[in-house]
Amino acid sequence: MPPETSRSQADSGSEYRGRRIGRILTKMGKVDREQLSEALQLQSQRRLPLGQILVELGYVQQADVNAALAAQAGMESLNLEEIEIEPAVIELLPPETARAYEVLPLAYDAATNHLTIALKDASNFRAVDDLRLLMGFQVRPVVADAEQVDKLIGKYYGGEDESLASLIEEISEDSVLEELKDRGESIDLDSLLEAAEDNKVKRLLNLVLMQAIKDKASDVHFEPFEDEFKMRYRIDGVLYEMMPPPRHLAMPIVSRVKVMSKLDIAERRVPQDGRIELLVAGNPVDLRVAVLPTMNGESVVLRILDRSNVQLDLERLGLRSDDLDVFRQLTHKPNGIVIVTGPTGSGKTTTLYAALNELNNPDVKILTVEDPVEYDIEGLVQVQVNPDVGMTFARSLRSFLRQDPDIILVGETRDLETAKIAVEASLTGHLVFTTLHTNDAPSSIARLLDLGLEPFLVTATLEGIVAQRLVRKICGRCREAFTPTEEQLLEIDLTPEDIRDREFYRGRGCEMCNNSGYKGRQGLYEIMVLDDELRELIMHNASTQVIRAEALKRGMRTLRHSGLLALYDGITTIDEVVRETIVDD
Repeated sequence: MPPETSRSQADSGSEYRGRRIGRILTKMGKVDREQLSEALQLQSQRRLPLGQILVELGYVQQADVNAALAAQAGMESLNLEEIEIEPAVIELLPPETARAYEVLPLAYDAATNHLTIALKDASNFRAVDDLRLLMGFQVRPVVADAEQVDKLIGKYYGGEDESLASLIEEISEDSVLEELKDRGESIDLDSLLEAAEDNKVKRLLNLVLMQAIKDKASDVHFEPFEDEFKMRYRIDGVLYEMMPPPRHLAMPIVSRVKVMSKLDIAERRVPQDGRIELLVAGNPVDLRVAVLPTMNGESVVLRILDRSNVQLDLERLGLRSDDLDVFRQLTHKPNGIVIVTGPTGSGKTTTLYAALNELNNPDVKILTVEDPVEYDIEGLVQVQVNPDVGMTFARSLRSFLRQDPDIILVGETRDLETAKIAVEASLTGHLVFTTLHTNDAPSSIARLLDLGLEPFLVTATLEGIVAQRLVRKICGRCREAFTPTEEQLLEIDLTPEDIRDREFYRGRGCEMCNNSGYKGRQGLYEIMVLDDELRELIMHNASTQVIRAEALKRGMRTLRHSGLLALYDGITTIDEVVRETIVDD
């Protein structure tokens, strides 16, 4: 039988709502005034939660504190001993969701769409919000003993996650959803909303998102084609295809994403952008949603910004010790412009944020303007570009100069106006970080001049340029040594004599790395620091080839050279270096 809550418990929940935890425990008869006074005195010295101190003193049990916290939040506290939950209720939440959020479904009222769930902790309000968002239920939380919740999650959900294959098979046999077949774009809004709210559609999308976050994917793609509906993950920069759901689920799945990201499901003719905020296993996860109308329906890409998966630490980006020293010198300049360049997805923003994270002190004011803001970091004043209301990079930058900053980050220098204000900022004593899209460090000079900047302004403000790429790292579990063939060596312009006494490695492929042989990524870097000779060349409009040759003379390590060093260190493979870098001239 599902658990029932007595009237007295409900009344006590409302009676204690918002009261201090000590007062609630006293009213419940768990502690007396002398014990509470002793605990409060200790709390003033130790700065710990009062409940924790009372448990340490032996005056109450953790279960008593949990019950008091539940009452304080206006929730009921339940004893889950010897309860039986209906299988239909258990099926409402996928196993990976129940385990990720540490919640247990107890009862469901189909008429009102109310799902009663047991929480281990009354402060886990994000689980309630996320389940409303992910699964579309009206969630009614109660609090239960943590051990009881864990035990029942184990009992009802076992150790196996729901598989994508079994869920897709179940959906394929659903007669209600099958009615959407062959209806194309002619589905009316009510039918579409009903399909988007179908529990199987919610479970499928939930499973895909949870798996993507678990596998540390950066993007999830939902792509409609004439005869199929593809789902793909991007992990470590490479797309992997999942088992596709039936084609007629394209519109319900896309509509479900739109509902979650508060987009207009009736509008299917123009692109839409939105976001979904989740808290998975205690970690905040942002999903950036981009919907694009295509010939065969709407294509959706979800960019996953998992803050627990971001390493904003210069020491962990892949910079070699000498490059790290040079980069640190650049980031600690009192003024000037530092550019990080590379193609989309090469990790430019992560590198800049790692630098800002290191510079982020109470005595330094840092302002950023981005499109979009990717990392939310405490201590930084961050601005989102919004062209619809005239909030451009240039306009934001102009107002930044009146905000008394020390360091400014411009997400991307796209036009002459932005470049000129960045120059103005650096000339007035600010350190400016920005990004460009060029192939290497020396060609960034030509890009700035192409934008319309005068050579004397470039030489007066530019301190250094960092070009970067990301290569996949060999999986640590299945890494093995091997001897490359002559053809493989030719791809990186080496001969057998060049690699004598060197070891090469590759990943064999295992469960940990999805049989790809790779796990994680790291950067390859090319750092060009401007000195008097290079500035002189720029002033005389020297070609990119001449600037590159001079920079190499002065010790610049190219991207290909950085790739070879990573190869010799056994970090990455020949294929990755060939894919991400070009042969040095």
